[in-house]
Amino acid sequence: MSYYYQENRGGGFISSIPPVTRNLILVNIVIFIATVINENFMIGTFGLFYPSSHYFRWWQVVTHMFMHGGIWHIFFNMYTLLIFGMVVERILGGKKFILFYFICGLGAAALQIGTQYIEMQMFLNSDSQSALQSIVALKSTPTVGASGAIYGVLMGYAVLFPQSKMTLLFPPVTLSAKWMVVIFAVIELFTGVVGIADGVAHFAHLGGMLIGWLMIKWWRKRGVLFERDVL
Repeated sequence: MSYYYQENRGGGFISSIPPVTRNLILVNIVIFIATVINENFMIGTFGLFYPSSHYFRWWQVVTHMFMHGGIWHIFFNMYTLLIFGMVVERILGGKKFILFYFICGLGAAALQIGTQYIEMQMFLNSDSQSALQSIVALKSTPTVGASGAIYGVLMGYAVLFPQSKMTLLFPPVTLSAKWMVVIFAVIELFTGVVGIADGVAHFAHLGGMLIGWLMIKWWRKRGVLFERDVL
């Protein structure tokens, strides 16, 4: 049995980034540039709309992970993917990491749509004018961003390295990864329920974190967490 070994071949910082993480970042950047060039087409075609919306297309459950709403949105997502994706990919291996990434993203989309379904039922049971406006807004507002998948990666890192230290930029607080993701999860749940920071897909973030936690726990239980070659 030979275990995974990563050879350092030089070539600078870019080549030191594991291939799946590097390619995910590059694809996101390319698609962001295309979005800047033709925002209406890109967001309308590849952002994730509510399934009963006439804007919805089946491929949006995947393509929305590569769409971003602005330069800071993509910057912070790609920065987080770079920092934590590099570590998690080296532990899981490329094939398992890309599977992990996309399943977390799909889980994020599922919880987001599920939450929207509950909202839709509430609106449909109301005959107020504001409820009608809310239905129209829900069906015409896309969900975009890699955040759901990236929150899954962040959770994966915290499960793998629960005692490693993480420091927020603001406020400059240092905590273990385990407690940091717990705080993130509580904040996302609270803000999602009470509606603070409207326009942020809080439940998509929670969905990505939940799936990330479940997948790492499942792989660890089966003894297939770490990449290895069996001879």
